[in-house]
Amino acid sequence: MESAQDPNDSAIYVLRTEFYSAEMGISNPSGRAFRLHMAGCTPGKHGRFLEGVMNKAVLLLSRRIALLPIFLMTIVGWAQNTALFYMTDEPESVRSYYAHERKIGILVPAWYKADADGLLIGEPNLAVLEDASQHQLPVMPIIALFDKKAFHALASKEDAQRTLFARMVQEARLHQYSGFQLDFENINWTDRDMLSHIVAEAAKVMHAANLKLSIATVPNAPGYPGGSSLDQFMWRYYRGAYDLQAIGKSADQVCLMTYDQHSRWTPPGPVAGWEWTRSNLEYALQAVPKEKLLLGIPLYGYHWYSGDPFAGTSANEFTGVGEQASPRANIVADYISGSDAIALKDRFHASLEWDKEGRSARFSFYRDQMLEWVYFTDRQTFLERLQLANRQQIGGFCSWVLGQEDPAVWEVLPDRANAQ
Repeated sequence: MESAQDPNDSAIYVLRTEFYSAEMGISNPSGRAFRLHMAGCTPGKHGRFLEGVMNKAVLLLSRRIALLPIFLMTIVGWAQNTALFYMTDEPESVRSYYAHERKIGILVPAWYKADADGLLIGEPNLAVLEDASQHQLPVMPIIALFDKKAFHALASKEDAQRTLFARMVQEARLHQYSGFQLDFENINWTDRDMLSHIVAEAAKVMHAANLKLSIATVPNAPGYPGGSSLDQFMWRYYRGAYDLQAIGKSADQVCLMTYDQHSRWTPPGPVAGWEWTRSNLEYALQAVPKEKLLLGIPLYGYHWYSGDPFAGTSANEFTGVGEQASPRANIVADYISGSDAIALKDRFHASLEWDKEGRSARFSFYRDQMLEWVYFTDRQTFLERLQLANRQQIGGFCSWVLGQEDPAVWEVLPDRANAQ
């Protein structure tokens, strides 16, 4: 910050901004100066600069100066945001961790699962754990449970819950985890209160041990099922189980899994379209304190194409060998990484398009005279959602999963040390 004297004996302060790029949502990345006329703030009152900015600033010279409060909030908000990344044991996921560790705020590896009796199953990748410890990177593993019957059994047995919670504390202390994240999915909506109870009790035990508890939740705006069969299915076994208000009171962080809007169950479309993402975030903010809420940003995509019409039958359509079977419609949507999506685009000389409504990257091409579609998270798709999280001043973002990303997404993230 520099100061100069104007003819009216008030200080003109020049604030030079050399923060991150405009892609972080900041309007002045070039180092050009914002000039502020500080009425009543003379050079002898430099100590009152911040008070003057907040209370007495008269913006001059350019309309862009009106963005300074947003600029300052973006800096402050980013300093508090969490960049949470999930990791699996797949080699490409582990390699991505090592390559980009400096940009990760919390590592959430998929190392554990729970069963109906409260048994905690799994173990860490000790090499990753040692590396994270050396870099002072918090590690908060997932505990997964994706079986509605097993969850109901666990939620019905207090002794099984006590067993699970005790093992969570024991394992966290043994490996110096910052805590655990619960990833309980495929739960009957009628078990909603049971899930809230488990989260509350787990949080009490973890907090008593000075450990954190977070949870991954399926987005559930507008709070009730729609008219389609798919929407009713999703509400009955996924969306309806999460009482965000109750969960938000107990958990330290709530990772809103704003993915998959479109998938193998739907026609082609964005994995997390803009309006769908925004509306689910706003709905969650009505129940969860914003500092606890993390926006889910998928790192992958889907590839829709015409599949084998005899899939799942015993017939062989090429040789005619096997039992007689009738062909059937089989539209396939395969999971695809950002790198593989780009390679597929290049292979078929497809043109990368920007879905303006969904704010997502996409492309299409013909193979064997049939149209195929790909939606995936490229740099710009990721950036749009990162900016949304920053503007809302929430706790940060959570991204599934390392190893699936377009390498260019790392360009828009600062190093962890610079984000503090």
